Amino acid sequence: MLLRPSRARGLLDGIPRRGPPAAAGYRAACELAPADGDALAAYAGMLARGFRPDAYTFPPLLKAVARRGGPAAAAPGAVHAHVVKFGLGHGAHEASALVAAYAAVGDGAAARAALLDSRGAPVAWNALISGHCRGKRFGESSRAFADMVRAGAAPTPVTYVSVLSACGKGRDLLLGVQVHKRVVESGVLPDLKVESALVGMYVDCADIDSAWRLFEDMEVRNVVAWTSLVSGLARLGQVDRARELFDGMPERDAVLWTAMIDGYVQAARFREALEMFREMQYSNVTADEFTMVSVITACAQLGALEIGEWVMVYMSRQGIRMDVFVGNALIGMYSKCGSVERALDVFNGMHSRDKFTWTAIILGLAVNGHGEEAIDMFHRMISVSEAPDEVTFIGVLTACTHAGLVHKGQEFFHSMTETYNIAPNVVHYGCIVDLLGRAGKITEALETIDQMPMTPNSTILGTLLAACRVHGNSEIGESVAERLIALDPENSTAYILLSNMYAKANRWEDVRRLRQAIMKKGIKKEPGCSLIEMNGMIHEFVAGERSHPMSNEIYSKLENIIADLRNVGYFPDVTEVFVEVAEEEKQKVIYWHSEKLAIAFALLSSEPNTVIRIVKNLRMCLDCHNAIKLISRLYGRVIVVRDRTRFHHFRHGLCSCKDYW
Repeated sequence: MLLRPSRARGLLDGIPRRGPPAAAGYRAACELAPADGDALAAYAGMLARGFRPDAYTFPPLLKAVARRGGPAAAAPGAVHAHVVKFGLGHGAHEASALVAAYAAVGDGAAARAALLDSRGAPVAWNALISGHCRGKRFGESSRAFADMVRAGAAPTPVTYVSVLSACGKGRDLLLGVQVHKRVVESGVLPDLKVESALVGMYVDCADIDSAWRLFEDMEVRNVVAWTSLVSGLARLGQVDRARELFDGMPERDAVLWTAMIDGYVQAARFREALEMFREMQYSNVTADEFTMVSVITACAQLGALEIGEWVMVYMSRQGIRMDVFVGNALIGMYSKCGSVERALDVFNGMHSRDKFTWTAIILGLAVNGHGEEAIDMFHRMISVSEAPDEVTFIGVLTACTHAGLVHKGQEFFHSMTETYNIAPNVVHYGCIVDLLGRAGKITEALETIDQMPMTPNSTILGTLLAACRVHGNSEIGESVAERLIALDPENSTAYILLSNMYAKANRWEDVRRLRQAIMKKGIKKEPGCSLIEMNGMIHEFVAGERSHPMSNEIYSKLENIIADLRNVGYFPDVTEVFVEVAEEEKQKVIYWHSEKLAIAFALLSSEPNTVIRIVKNLRMCLDCHNAIKLISRLYGRVIVVRDRTRFHHFRHGLCSCKDYW
């Protein structure tokens, strides 16, 4: 039976007369307590009721105190004082508990002193090694192992498991190999836990070949070894190899399923991640919070709002708690699906928040065009003493860009170093260039690029080139395009933006020259692809393709849409078509762009008041942007498009980007 600490404490406090069994109950409360404060309160209650601690009281109390580290750093010392006071510090069990507690909270000197009190018992050395490892001081853990060997203490299988864990998590392959050699020479093999730890160490150090050889040589394989290898392969991008191993496993638990789902997410194979989650349900394996974070992340990348909503229902039915990690993932998912209102609902409903929570909602508000609200949220974050990081400032600077707050954005940019001691990276400089470019300060944006302490990348140069296109600054635009093409000769975006700029200035000869250059160099534009979710299924559309089962109906509907648009003055903008074909064919190329196909499908398949949400892999072209504005007005639909550069919320014939992207 699973008994929660609060319930155990309540039952204990309800006993009218408590004897030794009740004192044992207080020890159990210490063991179960999720926080050091609860454990100490249970211990204080024990003393207040006249019970004297015994040799079994302090180890679970110290274990509970050590769980949190950081703020609890003083607690082991206070407990240690009571150990001495009651004359219980001479046993190896109590000494090793003290060593582990001090090591876990980072007090290495006190841990070593407690180790000396234990007279160097192997169990105390093990406590020191594992304590440092739990505290994520992997170097200290490895050094403690070396000291143990020099002191002549004989390592046990528990020792090897702990130090191998430290080698793996600390990515110290050289030491891990040395420990492996010592394990072989010690004669402890075959030991299932040590063998599994060796596999895990090699996986963590990205030496999959060694891990695989060890795995194949194991006479008996436990779920730990299987999980280490599968998760390692998935984490290193070898998802297909991981799946092959996964499918051959005799037993699969939630950890393994989650490792595979997360592997697909890390490999940007989001649809397969969701398919894996469905298979997990068919196998009657219950997911946990870690699974949910990966699934929600996949939904976010696909723009799969309906599936994300269903995930919320699934969590409620399965009793999966929404911890801060799940909450943060949900905020990101709703934001990336263009539903910032639901993101705010999740944020406001969270009982516990960290800096990632605040950063997620600031970014979500910013990219969806709610600049002022994002800045207000940043001030709220500061008011609760949550320190921002470099990602937070990306959100804040993006918010200033969308709100047109040039001076405010510059103030935030300077405050990064002056107030928060955060060095701006290339992304922050890109935000400032975008901010200045949107405001028409092209020369100032160029000066910012030239003064950057790092080499500008193609994204920053492309941002300035887009600003030159919007504001018609062909002089700087040509110069920036030359730099962009020199940096990335195969970048079709540079040619497209420059061509748009020439077309806007009626420089048609230059437009033809660019097209010829593209044809001559053989530069291929990445095919446009749009994803749309309908009734819990993800539909993919590629420009001009007819692979969808409803293609005939979709193209017929699209013809009707184009006819309706023409009736209100629409005329196709073909300036971004670089193939050398007749004007009529160019118009067809434009008509059959992937987002238009997705919208035609949505108008066929959804109720009139349904928001249409599309995720596109490329920057939206001028023609599609103009057409979708008209569609939103003619058909009375809200259309949200997330393209490569930003979000576009179309409603009533207008776009949230204010025609700047």
